[in-house]
Amino acid sequence: MSERTTHTLDVPGAVLTYDVIEPGTPGDQPPLVVMGSPMGASGFTQLAELFGDRTVVLYDPRGAERSTLAPGGEVTMPLHADDLHRIVEALGIGPVDVFGSSGGGIVGLSWIEQHPEDLRTFVAHEPPLTAVLEDREVADAAELDIVATYHRDGYGPAMAKFIALISHVGPLPADYLDRPAPDPAMFGMPTEDDGSRDDVLLYGNLAAQPLYAPDVEALRSSGVRIVPAVSADGEGTLAWRGGVAVAGALGVEAVTFPGDHGGFMVSEWSPDNDPAAFAKTLREVLAG
Repeated sequence: MSERTTHTLDVPGAVLTYDVIEPGTPGDQPPLVVMGSPMGASGFTQLAELFGDRTVVLYDPRGAERSTLAPGGEVTMPLHADDLHRIVEALGIGPVDVFGSSGGGIVGLSWIEQHPEDLRTFVAHEPPLTAVLEDREVADAAELDIVATYHRDGYGPAMAKFIALISHVGPLPADYLDRPAPDPAMFGMPTEDDGSRDDVLLYGNLAAQPLYAPDVEALRSSGVRIVPAVSADGEGTLAWRGGVAVAGALGVEAVTFPGDHGGFMVSEWSPDNDPAAFAKTLREVLAG
C-alpha cells in the first residue's frame, strides 16, 4: 500500500500545500511531479494512483485549493515555477520527471528556464501558450478580456467566456471580441454576481499567461528532455494548438494522449476518459 503525506511550505507571498505519495514497493524510477495550473492535487489523484512504483508529488498552486496567497500576492508563470523548484528542493528529490497539464504545461517551461537541474523529462500536455500561436494578439486580448469581465461582472460571465475560448476550434478570428458574449446559463454558470473575486484562474493565471513567452534557445540547451503533448479529442482547440506549436518551436513531434484536455481523469463532464490508458501512454513517454 502506498502512503500519502501532506506538507506545507512557506514561500514568498504564499503558503503551498503538497502531497507526497510513497510507493508500497519502491522501484528504481525517479520521482514524478504531476501538476497543473491552477488545477490542484485533487484533479490528479486518479492518475497518481496508477503510478504505484515510484514516488509521486502533487501540489496545489499558490491561491488554489489548499494553498494560500497573501493579500496582494503575485501570480506569474515564473513564480509558479519557482514554487515547484522550492518544493523539489525541500524534498531533496531532484532531478525528477514532471507531467504538467494545461497551465502546468506552461509553468514547466519556465521551471526549466530557471532550474533545469531539477528536471529529467518534462511532458507538457496541452499548454495553452498564446505566445507561440499565429493568433497571439487576439488570444491574449481574449484572455485579458475574461479577467476584466471577472473583475467587473463576476464568476459566471467570465467563466462563460473562458469556456467559449477554450472550446473554439481553429485560430481566433480578428473580430472574436466583437461577437456577443456567451450567456452563462448556457454552460450552467450563475448569472448573478455573488461578489467573490477569489478564483485564481480568472484573476491570476489568465492575466499572467499572456505575459510569458518561452526562451526557446534556453529550453533547447537545458539538457531536459521536453515532450510536448496533445489530446486525441481536442484537435484545433487553443490548448491543443499550443502543444503543437511548442513542439514545432522545439523541432520535435507532439505526442498524442488519449481522451480530452483532462484525459487523466474521469469526471461528470468527461465520463468516457480512461485514466489507465492515459497512464500507459505517460509511462511509455517517460521511458523514452
